[in-house]
Amino acid sequence: MKIGFVGLGAMGGPMVGHLLAAGHTLFVHSRRRTSADAAVANGAVWVDTPRALAARAELVFTSLPGPTEVEAVMQQTDGLFSGFKPGAVYIDLSTNSPAMVRRLFKELATIGVSMLDAPVSGGPKGAASKKLAIWTSGGRQTFDACKAVLEQLGDQIRFLGEIGNASVAKLVHNCANYGIQMVLAEVFTLGVKAGVDPLTLFGAIRQGSLGRQNIVDRMADQFLPHEFDNPAFALELAHKDVTLATDLGRQASVPMRFANMTLAEMTEALNNGWGKRDSRVAMLVQERRSGVDIRVARDALAGLIAAEKR
Repeated sequence: MKIGFVGLGAMGGPMVGHLLAAGHTLFVHSRRRTSADAAVANGAVWVDTPRALAARAELVFTSLPGPTEVEAVMQQTDGLFSGFKPGAVYIDLSTNSPAMVRRLFKELATIGVSMLDAPVSGGPKGAASKKLAIWTSGGRQTFDACKAVLEQLGDQIRFLGEIGNASVAKLVHNCANYGIQMVLAEVFTLGVKAGVDPLTLFGAIRQGSLGRQNIVDRMADQFLPHEFDNPAFALELAHKDVTLATDLGRQASVPMRFANMTLAEMTEALNNGWGKRDSRVAMLVQERRSGVDIRVARDALAGLIAAEKR
């Protein structure tokens, strides 16, 4: 297949290598010409402008830092938009704005070009080893036609439906990831300043329930099926634990912003009369505040998790 690829940085460079190894003809363009040296040495063809690249390719990928760069490559003079041939497919691998993705989808449709948004998760190491999750959305027929190529880039390819859904999922994932990092930093500094050796503390946490479980899978226990009345651990007891932790933070002069926010949410849940319910019932405070009702049947959750483990 004749494939165009724009953006040969830490993520794009290795992915171009995989496509070359699979036997595709690659036309490449990058902001810095030197970023493409390795790909050109391995058989890729350098093209001076995105427009010229799009004119030579059946399928075009972009792997760029974000919306600003995607917009520039798409709409600038000699940009991709002016070079696409009718019937071509465009796949954006960037972490992008869902609103921009949906707008581009509509604009490209007017010139006969199909689009998928397909943000990736796994970092440069995953790009090099092909251990990438690639969340994809857009037209189902377009996805089916491109799935084999995507499988040459990653090991977890998932179709999420309408255009922009994949970008939403990527933003949810990344925001959760960095939020969890900050919470761990907060509570770990508490533990160390309160007198526990860092390595000892790390070893202890790894053996607790948090360390032993996939933290995302834990959402399937109570929150997603909305089953809070057979508690694994009651909210009133969890509230006591977080109260003790924030008290310790004050004693040790450790700022506990995230923990105090958590305590405030749990206190609101207690004031709703939910103290005897499972501790994860406090997650409903945010759900109700957002005006959404999140419920997934338990058998559907079990089926998805089992399928992923096979």
